[in-house]
Amino acid sequence: MTQPARPDLARLVPGWTVVSAALSPVLATVGWLIADAVQPASYSPVRKTISVLAGHAGTDRWIMTGALFLVGGCQLLTAVGLTGVRLPARVLLAVAGLSSLGIAASPEPARGSTPQHIAWTALGAVAIAVWPAFVARRAPPRPLILSGYGCAAVTAVFLVLLGWLVIQTQGGTDLGLAERLTTSAETCWPFVVAVVLRRTTPVRRDTSTGSARDAVTWRS
Repeated sequence: MTQPARPDLARLVPGWTVVSAALSPVLATVGWLIADAVQPASYSPVRKTISVLAGHAGTDRWIMTGALFLVGGCQLLTAVGLTGVRLPARVLLAVAGLSSLGIAASPEPARGSTPQHIAWTALGAVAIAVWPAFVARRAPPRPLILSGYGCAAVTAVFLVLLGWLVIQTQGGTDLGLAERLTTSAETCWPFVVAVVLRRTTPVRRDTSTGSARDAVTWRS
């Protein structure tokens, strides 16, 4: 008699989770591209941050502010739907989503910044950078990209990007570029994880003794 699959293997990532994870990087990128286009010629996306676009000094700042709210909402939805990863990973992704909402709700003044804005920005940057380390699966299904080695490699890359971003905050000339590249890479990763888990399906298989064990198949 075939035994039922374990509950954690029986659940698939819902389709809406893949959609919300895909929308997050798209909304962020489209938001800053449109916001960049309406800024005065003095604004440089290579030197200036996304926060400037949503700050009081930005032209039509509602564009980037709205994008940040939407990105945060999508990350919260993704955290809810990623049932294939452990709870700490989902909580950390939710923290990143809340940080995006916090950044949008505490815009930079025309000059300088505020403690609230800095705190939300720092929290979100660290949370999304280390998130891949918490995604690593210890039990099947365990695709290579979600193995301990795979997640460690991605985390290392994200930490390098974060280090570059921090260095640029100390008077660097490529701060805007560093922030945009780092944000693009890090917000894409939940989508990758969602797709991998969506396409990895547990299958029950009978052995010669009549017992069952879980196998992992990859949907083509």
